[in-house]
Amino acid sequence: MKLPDILLATIVAAIWGFNFVVIHVGINSFPPLMFSALRFILATFPLIFFCPRPDVSWKIILGIGMVLGVIKFGFLFIGMDAGLSAGLASLVLQAQVFFTVILAAFIYKERPTIGHILGIIIAFSGIGLVATTVDTNATLVGLVLVLTAAFAWAVSNLLMKKAGAVNMLHLMVWVCLVPPIPLIGLSLIFEGWQENMKAFAEIDVTGIGAVLYISYLATILGFAAWGRLIRKYGAGRVAPFSLLVPVFGMISSAVFLGEQFGPTRIIAVALVIGGLVLTVLKPKVLGLTSPQNSDRER
Repeated sequence: MKLPDILLATIVAAIWGFNFVVIHVGINSFPPLMFSALRFILATFPLIFFCPRPDVSWKIILGIGMVLGVIKFGFLFIGMDAGLSAGLASLVLQAQVFFTVILAAFIYKERPTIGHILGIIIAFSGIGLVATTVDTNATLVGLVLVLTAAFAWAVSNLLMKKAGAVNMLHLMVWVCLVPPIPLIGLSLIFEGWQENMKAFAEIDVTGIGAVLYISYLATILGFAAWGRLIRKYGAGRVAPFSLLVPVFGMISSAVFLGEQFGPTRIIAVALVIGGLVLTVLKPKVLGLTSPQNSDRER
């Protein structure tokens, strides 16, 4: 990859990592489900007139929209609202990589490599260690909710695979049409009309900035740049940069929110990121191909 594109991939990872701090700020201004709905409303409508609908069925668009937009982001925002810190949320959400490998093995019969298996075992050991560091029931609930969000993200990854080779930015814009109405409905049911009206009545610059950031920087700019890089270099060369997202997320949370990472959490972070490296990098790079994969490569 050329140096400007390496810098671009790093900047996108930084934007997505800092996004967890912004979510933390946003859910202090809005109920979490309504905050998630606002993200998709603002992200979609300015671009819907410029992005033609990708050549995929409405069934795929609706499926991804519900699983990724409603379930994944809904559970992520509620989980953070329940007390899981921004830094830990950015780390735990990466379990989506491991859930994706596991689901692909069961659904598509994609046999995982030795590296995949080791990565999953090591990373989930780290997540188990994270669970021992949470100090309230609310935070433990938050951990479970964010793990659920990670599982939903994995399901949406398999749905995206069904979409085939399409323009990722165009697909994401059309997917963003789906979540607003379900999220608003769920917000009114579970968060209440009064709570939402109070949030809009008391909205300030911080809340507005949080919505604008997650809508335009994290969603539109982030996916546009990421999609461009994948089209230019392929997913295999770009995907490893996603390993930087939890790194930036934890650094941002420590700097801006004062989140502290004791020795146990640092070991947990090392285990999860080590598991990610084993799972994301190509088997040949690590020398961890299974016998079946080695035969095919020869």
